[in-house]
Amino acid sequence: MAEDRTLNRLVSELTLEERKNLLEKLKSQSDLSGEPLYEAKEEKSVIQPEEQYVRLPWYYRIFYIILGFFRGKNPVKVFEDSRIGKLGREIEELSPGLYDYQHAYLLPQFYQSFLDLKEGARFFFTALDASVGRDKGDFYAFLGSLELGEVHRRLQSETDPNIIAEKSPDVSGAEIRQMAFRAMEDAFAAITEEQRNAMYYSARSLHCLKELSSFLYDRVLMAFGFESSVAGQVCSVNVVREMLNSLNNILFSIQSPPPLTLLESLFVFLLQEKAAESGFDVNREMRNLLVRAENALVTIRTFNARVPLTMILRCAGRDMSLSPQAVSGGEDWFLVYREHWKRHIELLFAEYMRLRRHQDLINSFRYFLKGANLKILDNVVSEANPDGLAIPEALSLSFLLTFYSAVFMGDVNKVLRPILIDGEFYKRENRTEFTEAYNDLIKLENDIKKFELNISPSGDYGKRYVLAKQDMSSLPIKRRKIQIVLQDASGEAGGIISSARSAVRSMINILNGILGKDSTGKYDTLGNLSQLAGKGTSFTVNIADAVEKFQKTLQIMDDIDVMESGRN
Repeated sequence: MAEDRTLNRLVSELTLEERKNLLEKLKSQSDLSGEPLYEAKEEKSVIQPEEQYVRLPWYYRIFYIILGFFRGKNPVKVFEDSRIGKLGREIEELSPGLYDYQHAYLLPQFYQSFLDLKEGARFFFTALDASVGRDKGDFYAFLGSLELGEVHRRLQSETDPNIIAEKSPDVSGAEIRQMAFRAMEDAFAAITEEQRNAMYYSARSLHCLKELSSFLYDRVLMAFGFESSVAGQVCSVNVVREMLNSLNNILFSIQSPPPLTLLESLFVFLLQEKAAESGFDVNREMRNLLVRAENALVTIRTFNARVPLTMILRCAGRDMSLSPQAVSGGEDWFLVYREHWKRHIELLFAEYMRLRRHQDLINSFRYFLKGANLKILDNVVSEANPDGLAIPEALSLSFLLTFYSAVFMGDVNKVLRPILIDGEFYKRENRTEFTEAYNDLIKLENDIKKFELNISPSGDYGKRYVLAKQDMSSLPIKRRKIQIVLQDASGEAGGIISSARSAVRSMINILNGILGKDSTGKYDTLGNLSQLAGKGTSFTVNIADAVEKFQKTLQIMDDIDVMESGRN
């Protein structure tokens, strides 16, 4: 749709060279730190309590056996309890204000750090929603243009059916499609292992950022309540332990900052809606977003450094062997990437065939229109006017407008007007139907011109369309407003076409009746046909010619409908 092209302009109009240049500028201007986000210190060598117990000196083991006897516990469990107690005291000493080991409470400092993490992580939520959330394949294709430069160039040029047709003008449409998909597979085969790894790393970073930014922070925060003894928010860790385990796994999975290529791709999609604003500067906007990204990453890094989440969870769960597990994700990048290009090629091919049928159709009825060029409506979407309104009925209206001046007023009206003025119909209803159909055809040009004015920038639909595109609401709301304008305009255009089609059918039926060719008995000839015809037969011949022209008009309108609807 036209509004999709408008909203995706920044993505589609940045050439491969411009994308690379933008990336180089970002690299030179970025202060993005390469420091790890997560230092996996206590997870490096986890030894099970049973194994540690066996390694203890014999006198320590005897000590725990005695304690276990009096406490009614397994000595290994007593040993693990002592380690958990030691760990709890260590947390309280090294990170005061975060965790109360004795009561298993998360304290106000934890609440504040968690709140900061939420604000930092949510920065990425909007960017992810505007990119991966809208079209994952489209996003991977843009990312691939940066990571797989030559492959992307080949996919763009070697799979384009227009370019293939130029190089091989004698091949059929089916062969062009086959050649495009062979070229796609050849380009994929050229992806190196290093490039695959780079794409996978970005895809995995993307998935982990999505998990982190969409984590249910508020559900955890709502579990906290004010405690006067500590003058702040506290929460029993066991209430939110499962959720914190999930968060710990996510944080563990994002050990390094996301690649700059990934951030650039995210930000380009994020800036889509602002791209049409006056004074928009993509370089300035990118720099601002990079600053915000660095601040968000600093917040994540600070949380990981200040909050020993794994240690707290070990204490709370009384499980010294607990360790975070890396979340899976990103492995499907190539499948998504491949499906995007398959879909892209299918759409390109469908559009290529539509335009080819469009040109064939125009060529086919150029003779019918006596060589006249189609009167293309102003302000509808076209190659010359990509910002116009996408009205599906535009070609039909252009045809009818040209038909009106080149055929109807030039030839057909010379036959219809004498019938209207002097024709003596046997049946009153035939006279009424003829008059109504004639009036509908006579005002056809005015109806189309009025519609053309309505879709102009000063017309009703044109004004509403401009306002809808400039709307600052969320993308779904903006799209819906644009869609409503196009539906309303399309409805009016469809009404004009339906009226013209009905009038043409009536004329065919009535004129066939006048010629005595109506087998239904509904339409009769004229009482004074011989007087209208005079001594010659040219008038009846002209009536028959008018019927043929009307029939051809209906056929062409049907052909346009079939082409525009994509049916074969």
